[in-house]
Amino acid sequence: MTESITAPAPAGRPRKSPLVYLVRFQSLLGLILVLMGGIIFSPRRHGHILFLNPENIANIVRSISETGILALGMTFVIIAGGIDLSVGAVLGLSSVLTAALLVNQGWGLGTTLPLVIVVGTIFGLVQGLISARLRIQAFIVTLAGLQAARGLALIASNNTFININYGQGPGNAPPAFAVLGERLFGDTFPVATLVFLVLAGLATFLLDQTRYGRYVFAVGGNERAARLSGIPVRWVKISVYGLSGFCAGIAGIVHAGQFSFGSPNDGSGYELNAIAAVVIGGTDLFGGAGSMIGTIAGAVMLGALANILQLNDVSAAMQLLATGAIIVLAAGLQSLVARGDGSTR
Repeated sequence: MTESITAPAPAGRPRKSPLVYLVRFQSLLGLILVLMGGIIFSPRRHGHILFLNPENIANIVRSISETGILALGMTFVIIAGGIDLSVGAVLGLSSVLTAALLVNQGWGLGTTLPLVIVVGTIFGLVQGLISARLRIQAFIVTLAGLQAARGLALIASNNTFININYGQGPGNAPPAFAVLGERLFGDTFPVATLVFLVLAGLATFLLDQTRYGRYVFAVGGNERAARLSGIPVRWVKISVYGLSGFCAGIAGIVHAGQFSFGSPNDGSGYELNAIAAVVIGGTDLFGGAGSMIGTIAGAVMLGALANILQLNDVSAAMQLLATGAIIVLAAGLQSLVARGDGSTR
């Protein structure tokens, strides 16, 4: 009599921890909660919710445009396993160059804007090259870059505030540049936000739909494996800083156009807001995982949260504390997942 042998049942896929899904969709969930909180706790005027007022919504999307543009470039850098602390200073340098060339030098938009973007891109590429070639931590290189950009902005502006006046003749900028400070669709949709959305669409396509985007994820996920697979790791690591500088250059132009001036102190602290939007958006600080949609949602969430607190007359100190607490919470969730409670990769 022979015994029948029963094959073991195939093991099912291990269930992922709920933390994994919470981290993956934390920016969208957080945005929903913030919007609900805005509606619930918003002051009322004549029975209308001020938070939902079209003018207030326009203020929110306008306020996130510049840091949102910076965050797009920062997403590429962090997914590739780096960090860029210089973007706020590069924004300031770009705004000063824009104002100086348009007003002091009398250049036209066709030469000024491309040159400013090229300067921002080259600044980022140089930082990436130094970090990759000399194997210096990006934190140190971009911290030095922050100081260098501030110094260059002081030199370019002669340590003065450059006001942008519009008109014809010497000392005036072309009136067409003022469009960056205007609003569309019944004076409710800022042009600066349109620039942000166009760049966001291009960045999302580049990250999600191209070979370059896959290279960025591969380098951030496992640099050694990426190199063995034939991916040009050094080129990818340098190029993401070029993208970050490119975005900072555009953000500086938008800043100068929105506020009609250039100052060497412009963009101070913006790098922290950009990093916060990326982290809250679910991008792994150790690289290899993240999404551009998450970054966009994170930027909107931060802008909406700041607006809610302002509407309720909450002090600036408490606003900073609330933002800091959210950043720590987002990073803490990522850390829990990375330690074995689940995996987002």
